Amino acid sequence: MVNFVAMQKPLLHGLMKRAGIRLHTVEIEPGTVMNFWVPRETIRKPDKEAKNKDETLLVKPTKPAVVLIHGFAAEGIVTWQFQVGALTKKYAVYIPDLIFFGESVTDKSDRSPAFQAECLVKGLRKLGVEMCTVVGFSYGGMVSFKMAEMYPEMVRAMVISGSILAMTDSISGETLQRLGFSSSSELLLPTSVKGLKALQSVAMHRKIWFPDRFHKDYLEVMFTNRKERAELLEALVISNKDASIPNYSQRIHLLWGEKDQIFKLELALNMKEQLGENATLEGIEKAGHLTHLERPCVYNRCLKQFLASVHQSEASK
Repeated sequence: MVNFVAMQKPLLHGLMKRAGIRLHTVEIEPGTVMNFWVPRETIRKPDKEAKNKDETLLVKPTKPAVVLIHGFAAEGIVTWQFQVGALTKKYAVYIPDLIFFGESVTDKSDRSPAFQAECLVKGLRKLGVEMCTVVGFSYGGMVSFKMAEMYPEMVRAMVISGSILAMTDSISGETLQRLGFSSSSELLLPTSVKGLKALQSVAMHRKIWFPDRFHKDYLEVMFTNRKERAELLEALVISNKDASIPNYSQRIHLLWGEKDQIFKLELALNMKEQLGENATLEGIEKAGHLTHLERPCVYNRCLKQFLASVHQSEASK
């Protein structure tokens, strides 16, 4: 039977190419590969006389780099499909598939956000990116925070949506109890149409109906590597006593759906206070956890305003 979600992938890939980005696979190290959607202008075809006919990358992008890091329920371009076209005119847009999403895999046993951040930075450096602004959503936001902490020279600024510094025991327990789920895997790795509908219900403010057939096809296409992703969720939770707030040097903009049920706006307010004077908070009305998909025009406008302010402040120095 035809999988309609799988059928839409070539269409989405075509739309991404029209927007100016191309798919490229990077070997991070032996046994670890990551897929990146990269700016078209950073790819050059080899000369006719070249022995290696594969496409090779230019050393570095010519525009300021922006890296869009996805959440847990979808790979990169599915998550950011409405943001790419709004950014590519002024920015070099990079969209990775984190390890065990899309075709990105590793034979290493490390499942921590720090390992994701390490692989991401190694991949970006191989793509010629020396500094970037990171936009992280949900799980991708936690990877973004870790990336900025571990590699401050790489991260110019951050935009974080629907995420937290780290998933502590207390936050995980309170969130799951409030939402009515027994575990993170039950919430984020649904195995049935009913489970996927439950995830959709808490992730979106607006109630949108999809046929059961679509949910079945989505489960088959988007929820691969289940064993490894369950391990990612286990590695995500840390003890309260191990939690700390790094001293970030970067500007951090918290761009939040005001009706986010998973990470409520109150969490963002508390996080802003913890992060100090470098952090700002902006709420988007009538939007939940998936604010970038529910209200993409508003989200894109807020995102572009922050990105412009970052580069204006740098230019004035």
